[in-house]
Amino acid sequence: MNFSNSHSTQHFLFQKVEKVRCHQGKVRDTHITLAHGSGGKAMRDLIDDIFVKNFDNPTLSLLEDQASFHLASLMQQGNRLAFTTDSYVVDPLFFPGGDIGKLAVNGTVNDLAMSGAKPLYLSCSVILEEGLAVETLRRVAENMQAAAQKAGIQIVTGDTKVVPRGAADKLFINTSGIGIIPTGVDISAHNIQPGDAVIINGELGNHGAAILIARGELALETDIESDCQPLNSLVETILNVCPNIHAMRDATRGGLATVLNEFALSSGVGIRLDEQFLLVREEVKGVCELLGFDPLYLANEGKLVVVVGRENADIVVSAMKSHPTGKDACIIGEVIPSPSGVVLLKTTFGTERIVDMLVGEQLPRIC
Repeated sequence: MNFSNSHSTQHFLFQKVEKVRCHQGKVRDTHITLAHGSGGKAMRDLIDDIFVKNFDNPTLSLLEDQASFHLASLMQQGNRLAFTTDSYVVDPLFFPGGDIGKLAVNGTVNDLAMSGAKPLYLSCSVILEEGLAVETLRRVAENMQAAAQKAGIQIVTGDTKVVPRGAADKLFINTSGIGIIPTGVDISAHNIQPGDAVIINGELGNHGAAILIARGELALETDIESDCQPLNSLVETILNVCPNIHAMRDATRGGLATVLNEFALSSGVGIRLDEQFLLVREEVKGVCELLGFDPLYLANEGKLVVVVGRENADIVVSAMKSHPTGKDACIIGEVIPSPSGVVLLKTTFGTERIVDMLVGEQLPRIC
């Protein structure tokens, strides 16, 4: 390029000025206005001050309309790409143990990890309601970055939209993620076989109960916190001792019962749980008894279900127990040949009942 050309020189200088300016933006307003979604200076200042400032990394700092990566470096980590997307509309935005930002990062990280993938990059798109406090958005972004750092993932691209007051409820977030699946790892519900062991990494229902209490609709005071946490490090620990995991899934909406029903239907087998091994906090049991809920269907945001051949189950449980997010891991059931597509629960009374697929939603907007 000939920089003596006046037009080229002006364009080059304009780009340099814009690049400097993009890191100097500062939100002056205390609340989101429609101008913050207009594409002009108010929007740029919002993006710079809230998102670029918090998520800053070499890819994001280029401020392109997309993030680009070298395929060769990705292929060195595995032979398949995992890609997922999810939207978060939780109410309230902040709750004991987390908030919508932490949830958005961990939820997408965990969806990638359930394939055995190493999560690498996230996108972050936000829909803001006019009138949202800027400080609320700033706090959410800071928590997203903290969660991303803990999970070892980068937020590299995103989008911001503002809708008029009443057209949304404060703040919605969409995150998409990509990761690399290591060579030789093949995790799928279709791999499940009779005789397999079913393992979980801890207590059930904490997230659903924490959200319910945080809404303030019940005169209850407890110390229940959401279990919102990244699971990719735990998955890596599991795969290090046993790459031949048959199936794995995080028990979010619909809880443990929904995951196991999906497994049974996909693989054409039955699953029998043993109630004595299911961990449920007394406070969560109390909430469920009060409202007629079943903790098997309550949402979790830091629990994964692992199905593995019985011969490998003990070594997997031992590895999980060595990890902070798997210290309460245990075998909770087994895969049986029949009845096909059915989940059974052996109760503490010695009886057996069917754990059916949840119809409808026990508790809306929990993620």
